[in-house]
Amino acid sequence: MHISALHIYPIKGCRGVSVTSAMVEDIGLADDRRYLVVDANGKFLSQRELPAMARIVVTATATGWQLACANYAPVQISPVHTGVTRLVTIWRNTSTVVDQGNEVAEWLSHVLGQPCRLVRMAQGYRRHIDPKYATHPSDGVSFADAYASLIANEASLVDLNTRLATPIGMDRFRPNIVVSGATAWAEDDWRELQVGNLAMTAVKPCARCAVTTTDQLTGERSHEPLTTLSTFRKQALGVIFGQNLVHRSNGMIQVGDSVTLR
Repeated sequence: MHISALHIYPIKGCRGVSVTSAMVEDIGLADDRRYLVVDANGKFLSQRELPAMARIVVTATATGWQLACANYAPVQISPVHTGVTRLVTIWRNTSTVVDQGNEVAEWLSHVLGQPCRLVRMAQGYRRHIDPKYATHPSDGVSFADAYASLIANEASLVDLNTRLATPIGMDRFRPNIVVSGATAWAEDDWRELQVGNLAMTAVKPCARCAVTTTDQLTGERSHEPLTTLSTFRKQALGVIFGQNLVHRSNGMIQVGDSVTLR
């Protein structure tokens, strides 16, 4: 098995970015979900409530990121590490974050049709994964839903697509690491992995939500693939596709790296 694709999602809920290599950190791949869009009350926003977030294209620049969306002039952001701090809520966690300024807040508010702000992790940010699935009390996560990263199996998508009237891309599942060379649904039995030179643990199958039914180019929503997945991938935890990972070591991984079971 080997890594066939790597993806980061700099702003949670916005379009992903394909990369050829990534630095693996304790809380996720570098630059993955380090920014968060929140509403006027400080609650995080995602494609669950706002599928139009998928239309926001995020591109790396020399100093940060460019955000673009059809019919809107793009906006540039550079990370603000100090300044106005806010308390925001992401699921059951409350975190201190740094506001990224009025210009990008106004841009996002126009694009998404409601007042919102862009925030970034503050110095000393720490959010822990569910202790029920942790391998160590220090296991942490970025602004991702619950775990450091998500791994998905290309062969499982191929099998799923044979059951769908209209095939979909892997982007529906918003993985970080995509693996090829495995058999379909082999990831159900993965536990201890070596990804390149790094150790990772698959701690929990990923239960999927309405985000998978959102076209990641247009923001349009349908009933698939959840309807079909639920006919053969429903478990006690939910409708399953992919595995949630915690990182046991840090370092660089890249497309083409081997993936082995330990």
